[in-house]
Amino acid sequence: MLRRRRQLLTKVSKLVDAGLFGLAFWLTHALRSLEYFDRADLIQDFDSYAWLLFVVVPLSTPILEAQGFYLRSILGSRRQTFSILARTAAWVSLAAITVLFFRKTEGARLIFALYIPVAVLLLWTKEELIRAWAIHRHGRELARRRVIIVGGRTDVAKLEKTLALQHFPDIEIVERVDLNEHPIEHLAHLLHTHSANAVLVAPRQTLFGQIERTIQLCELEGVEVWLLADFFQTRISQTTVDDFHGQPMLVFRSGPDASWQAMGKGIIDFIGSLGMIIALSPVMILAALAVRLSSKGPVFFRQQRAGLNGRAFTMLKFRSMVTNAEQLKQELAALNEMSGPVFKVTNDPRVTGVGRFLRKWSIDELPQLFNVLRGEMSLVGPRPLPLDEVARFDDLAHRRRLSVRPGLTCIWQVSGRNNVTDFKEWVRLDLEYIDNWSLWLDIKILLLTVPAVFTGAGAK
Repeated sequence: MLRRRRQLLTKVSKLVDAGLFGLAFWLTHALRSLEYFDRADLIQDFDSYAWLLFVVVPLSTPILEAQGFYLRSILGSRRQTFSILARTAAWVSLAAITVLFFRKTEGARLIFALYIPVAVLLLWTKEELIRAWAIHRHGRELARRRVIIVGGRTDVAKLEKTLALQHFPDIEIVERVDLNEHPIEHLAHLLHTHSANAVLVAPRQTLFGQIERTIQLCELEGVEVWLLADFFQTRISQTTVDDFHGQPMLVFRSGPDASWQAMGKGIIDFIGSLGMIIALSPVMILAALAVRLSSKGPVFFRQQRAGLNGRAFTMLKFRSMVTNAEQLKQELAALNEMSGPVFKVTNDPRVTGVGRFLRKWSIDELPQLFNVLRGEMSLVGPRPLPLDEVARFDDLAHRRRLSVRPGLTCIWQVSGRNNVTDFKEWVRLDLEYIDNWSLWLDIKILLLTVPAVFTGAGAK
């Protein structure tokens, strides 16, 4: 895992751990209060102990870090994890008792007796949830980085051997390419086939011109390049210095970087999609019934769409067309209003009566909230396209729109330009979003989406 991403996740973990140590202190006080529920004179208000949070919370993560807690493997020894947590809780408890002693403040012994098991239980539960997610197939797929190694045959073999010996579970080598033997078009084909997240370049035995073409290809595709040295000038990518498990690395990135804002986007996606699924469940139930009763066929329309880096996923929608819509698409090709590989028709005759209503108010898109919840989509991002349309891109630069997760809504849908008929203009707006992305831009687009939905503006 690259250092910047690893450091970001470690910081988040520290914040969560510190919060859990503080929560454990409050829970301990609550449990003690329950024991004396019939003796009000012995129940001290939590306010009298709350100041100890300024001892417990700041001390917890440095003690964990000193014991190597944040250097462990997620799937490491449970015994080691338990031992570190128990020792940390004991040290934190001892520190709190020491502070009380020097302040000559009397404290309830039961609180400190309960604190250690409560703190260990909370932190242990968090670690087990993370372990379960890492073990689960869907979690492994989302966390793993699919990498293509590029370079001379000797350098590729040497680098692969190093990766194998050190066993990096978050890295999956999907292909190896010797640029001295294969043309750059072969790498482009492999990027599409494997939906690679990054290209790792070992440059020593590879001609500089070949490496430069590799970088230029990847920046057009929106795929990260990890290079061991700085040799070239790029047109789009931002170059950052990182390290790959101790080895210096240059990263050429033409999409958003891992950051606190990106972490915030993920949190908003999860909480927002879950909240909307709960809040809009009556609407979705009524929509499902309307689709089922109005026409023959399944309630949901499932289609393979291109996700992050072109990786296929099954996108969900309420079915708004007749069941043989895909077959009729060929007959309507002459009516296509969109230039390029995308198919778009106003007043599409394949749309059912109920489907037209669902589309007007964007209700047919609501099942995609489950795609957002699964991490396959985002609330805001370029709209996902069918795999066959992506395969017909005639300009590699168009694939850079795949460098971020597709979204439920995007910039052109809320900017008054949602009737675009030129695919190049559509892509330009998507790339404008990618190049200027910020968390505030996402929030702004989400806020503008609400009136766009309620007015049915631009619905097709």
